[in-house]
Amino acid sequence: MSARDRVREANPAFYERYSMLEDTDEFWEFLIKPLRQSVRVNTLKAPLEVVVERLSEEFKLEPIPWVREGFFIDVDNLARVPEHGLGLIFGQEASSMIPPVVLGPRPGELVLDMAAAPGSKTGQIAQYMENEGCIIANDPKLSRANVLIANLNRMGVLIARVTTRDGAYFGRFENLFDRILLDAPCSSVGMIRKRWKFLEGWRLKGVIRYMNVQKRLILAAYKALKPGGTLVYSTCTIDPLENEEVVDYILRKTDARLEPIDLPVKTSEPVLEWEGREYPEELRKALRIHPNDNDTEAFFVAKITKPEGEG
Repeated sequence: MSARDRVREANPAFYERYSMLEDTDEFWEFLIKPLRQSVRVNTLKAPLEVVVERLSEEFKLEPIPWVREGFFIDVDNLARVPEHGLGLIFGQEASSMIPPVVLGPRPGELVLDMAAAPGSKTGQIAQYMENEGCIIANDPKLSRANVLIANLNRMGVLIARVTTRDGAYFGRFENLFDRILLDAPCSSVGMIRKRWKFLEGWRLKGVIRYMNVQKRLILAAYKALKPGGTLVYSTCTIDPLENEEVVDYILRKTDARLEPIDLPVKTSEPVLEWEGREYPEELRKALRIHPNDNDTEAFFVAKITKPEGEG
């Protein structure tokens, strides 16, 4: 059975909706094809070159073009790799390494990771900050926050303060944070390559519910951002209602500006018209990544800034 037929059989409504985005054999094949294992070298614990040299003695590494510390690695079970247990490397999907790169955090800054668990991006942010400054790492679920804390400890992150608030809570701290990452809860279409349940359990009502949550969170994030600061909005889904629609919402509601992203990553065309909605050409500055573009999870990334003098 072809990948297209497997998807259609598993969830006809899903197939009908996303065939309007892209309807090629390659798209459907990569949507359900198992992911390549990828890792990020944790330079908080050891120099990049030292870890790479050690890993190369035993495993085949392929550099990930858009992040210096990222590598595809030919290994079946990371748990058996000593460097993983020691926190020298961290298993992280290749496209999920893009948002912290785009965020560009610097040592000494105050950063909010609004939906932080399980902590892979938080650790990457701390790495770029060289463990100097402060990261508020938030997740509203206590069980997920416990996993977040464990991962941050293993990675040697010293500057994170973990909170368990609804992300919208941070909207009351106006103009406070230098940079904010909102890797928003979403319908996880991009993660079907990891878990088939995301395909079988997909429902349009779930997409709409997530969209409403995302709009509430991105508005709160923008309020909490300092003038001149950077907000990165990302999801691991392909639905325009959770991506272009949400970014268009913040552009319409505020004076937010969308900035171009210059990375060596292949992308798909942005959606500028969907279900009767029309979105501005400015949304071409965001990254829409389908699984077949780079053999990764699907991802969407937008870089938003707050103009100086606002607040």
